[in-house]
Amino acid sequence: MLASIEKKKTNEKHLNNMKKYILSIAVASLLYTKTEACAWSDPDYDYFNLFTQSIIKDKSYLPFLHNYSSRFYTDFNASQIPNENIESWREFFGNELSYSETDYLVNTISMNDLNALKKGTPNNQLLNKLGTGFYARYREAIDYLIEAKYLEPYMRINYVERPDSFYYRENENDKNATQLDYNKTVSALISLYNAAKNPEIKQRYGYQLVRFNHYMRNYDAAVKAFKTYVHPIKLKGAPYYMALDQLAGAQRGLQLWNEANWNFFQVFINSKSRKESSFVSMKLSDSASFNNLLKRAGTNEEKNMVYFLLGYEDYTNPIPMMEKMYEIDPDSEILKVMAARSINELERNYLPTYYYASKDSDKTSDKKNSAETAQGTEIKKKELSFWQKIVLFFKNLFGGKKSDKAEDKSAQSNDELFENPDRIPTYIKNNAYYYDQDENQKDFLDDLEKFTSKTKEKSKDEYWQIADAYLKFLKKDYQQSSKILAEIKTTNPEYLEEIKRMKVLNDIVSQPKIDAEYENHLMKNYAEYFIEKPIPEKDSTEAGKYDYYGKVPSTAEFLKDVLANRYFLQGEDGKSFLMNNTLSDLQYNPNSSLVKSVEQFYRKPDKTEFEKQIIAKNLNNVGNIEAFFVNIYGDRAMKMADFDKAKMYYQKAQKFSGIPRDNYERYNPKTGNYEKLVYNGEIYDGFNNIPNLVFGHNVWESFQSSDAESMKAEDYSAFTFIKSKMNKLELADALIQLKKIGNGKDLKASKANQLIGNVLYNTSILGYYRHLFVMDVDNSNGGKYDFWTTEKETPYQYYYKNFAYTTFIEPDNFDLSLNYYQKALNLSNDREQKARILFQMASAEQGKYYQYETKHPGNIDYADPKWSEKNDAHEKQMAQLKNQKYRNYFILLKSQYSDTKTAKELMGSCSYFEYFMRR
Repeated sequence: MLASIEKKKTNEKHLNNMKKYILSIAVASLLYTKTEACAWSDPDYDYFNLFTQSIIKDKSYLPFLHNYSSRFYTDFNASQIPNENIESWREFFGNELSYSETDYLVNTISMNDLNALKKGTPNNQLLNKLGTGFYARYREAIDYLIEAKYLEPYMRINYVERPDSFYYRENENDKNATQLDYNKTVSALISLYNAAKNPEIKQRYGYQLVRFNHYMRNYDAAVKAFKTYVHPIKLKGAPYYMALDQLAGAQRGLQLWNEANWNFFQVFINSKSRKESSFVSMKLSDSASFNNLLKRAGTNEEKNMVYFLLGYEDYTNPIPMMEKMYEIDPDSEILKVMAARSINELERNYLPTYYYASKDSDKTSDKKNSAETAQGTEIKKKELSFWQKIVLFFKNLFGGKKSDKAEDKSAQSNDELFENPDRIPTYIKNNAYYYDQDENQKDFLDDLEKFTSKTKEKSKDEYWQIADAYLKFLKKDYQQSSKILAEIKTTNPEYLEEIKRMKVLNDIVSQPKIDAEYENHLMKNYAEYFIEKPIPEKDSTEAGKYDYYGKVPSTAEFLKDVLANRYFLQGEDGKSFLMNNTLSDLQYNPNSSLVKSVEQFYRKPDKTEFEKQIIAKNLNNVGNIEAFFVNIYGDRAMKMADFDKAKMYYQKAQKFSGIPRDNYERYNPKTGNYEKLVYNGEIYDGFNNIPNLVFGHNVWESFQSSDAESMKAEDYSAFTFIKSKMNKLELADALIQLKKIGNGKDLKASKANQLIGNVLYNTSILGYYRHLFVMDVDNSNGGKYDFWTTEKETPYQYYYKNFAYTTFIEPDNFDLSLNYYQKALNLSNDREQKARILFQMASAEQGKYYQYETKHPGNIDYADPKWSEKNDAHEKQMAQLKNQKYRNYFILLKSQYSDTKTAKELMGSCSYFEYFMRR
């Protein structure tokens, strides 16, 4: 059985490692593949976007803002990007139509409707409004639109399937250019071109000629058409760049790489709606491509754009490229895009939605320690009012001596709270696990702040002041950030919204301690950020945006995280926990100290309105709350073998209504289905229906099998108070009676101590009933059954968000079961019983080894070329230690009891024991 235990532990380790490995590969791949709505994870849901990138004024650059889940930023409405072709048509029509009406006329109205207008019998609502005189005034334009709408369905290149093509495409009936009569189409377009009098309309016909030849793969003819019909007309509006885009595509087909890149580059600069497509069309895979563009760049705008493209592709540190752009034009829109991307990159590492590092981690973060904070980035403290200083003085004067306990967080001064390096926001290098990290990544906050401060003095756009204020917020210089915000004068609605949000952030994050007075301030001034409102169906606003990834992180959620962190640092763990979790979540990590803190908040008589409406609402339905708490306390007392205390708690827990698993389903081997958990009075519910097999011993190691298969009952005939099924109160009472009997000196006392030892072992992390005292419904595997533990007060470093992701249960004390087994061994004269007891002791001793092993990992870097050699050496060292210090009872069993029937039976059921006995 010990072999089975070791094998189970190794397999679970390998399984967990494999899960993590597969997860990391799967998630990392999202960086390179455009994430569709059905995907299960989106890295852009792992930050709060407090600095709204999209406030840039030139919306044509929206696709080039920063994100990870797709190549281009997509969190905007496509209609926000202006279309220069529609703007050009609107101007052509003398602004008689609105933008939307022009778009409808150009892109939606059918060719038949336009022909009806031409005949003087319009039947379309918009065309009726315009009247037949509209055609008379704009005859050439309407005739062109009729021809364009005729051609449009065919204006796509003919896809040619290659024999070795990776993707399978079914036969498609889509129209393409090859389905038009080439000579007839070209002849018609040339004729219309020659007949047109208006230069812009002529150029549009030229565009159609270039596009048609391009899609026919007549690349030389496309180039010639541009030179003949587009370029000679000295207009460089929307039609010109639409044609230039097609010319560049034809040049790509002719493998004229540099010419194609340059023309796509011109489209990128001059077109508003084609920036994304032209960027994709450019092939900028090496430094030579950029150098060629830079050599040809004749204007400051062109040079600026080249530097932007270079900075866009290489993002380890954007500042050097931004400096070059600043030298050319400190007021350029594209420089603001780079700044937005840079701020977003910093925000993801300063303000992630979850801090993964724990206090025991060797890779906690690259956050500055308190000494570095003092010497480097100084934390600007919030100024206290004169009255607050007086109150604080008297609190310190009469508040008694400050506690000498390092853990007494409530006694911290304002300065201590401000200087805590774990005070959010704080920098976490390579925080995200889902995309490849560049080893050269650095915290460029200081450099970007200097750059922004410099640029805001040169540029007239308030954008740079807002950016500067935000960077000072990240640096915890809240006073200066607030000062900058107060001085900004703007009427831009997006800027005003950002300024409003940042003022709230500065106020809350700069508060030294969150006390009752400040909680009242939050409810009075910022209730909108904390009181959840019902989300209307099909609401597409930020507040109600849901999809397969869950809810988009919001400013309100960030503020809740900040407050959870503040309560955590202040020692108010119960409030910190309830900011991010519900009461029922305690079942997943029923740590005694945390549960006690939550209970203290629950019983607090004078809660503030903030505590009532925001925190206490998470005291969700767990049935009888009093019974919920005392059941957890009773469980811990049982784990500590304090049966009298456990009984006292369990007497108050008899109204416990079951572990709250409303949406829990588990596999039923009898039906082969996953079925909703229903406490029907027969199954274990966290308090009732514990079988007497908990006093027995396991015959083989299988948590998935029924207890009747895995466990064997002892002889309980001498202990009539042990019932076939018990609740926890009855179990505690039975253990108390066994403990009294165990104080005797006879064989019955020996058996009583053995049964107590069995219960303690069977309910430990290694036992079949490992779930009884850790608020679990069954023994199926999970984080509660990892041997991971912490030397710290808590494994959490910032707050209790994602509570169930980290084990937070006090570890087993295997010495407790060993002590009872030792008493049983000393009082017994029965060699068979002694053999069984020694094997149970060997099993508990193995638990002590697992705990030691987990606390002393090899920590060998996989990148180490001698990893295999070092890992083998570490495993050899641990095996040697195990045999020297954690095989005492195995050795005793082998040396003195190998001839017993029990030992021989164990050899038949435990392969490792058989191997050990035959060595």
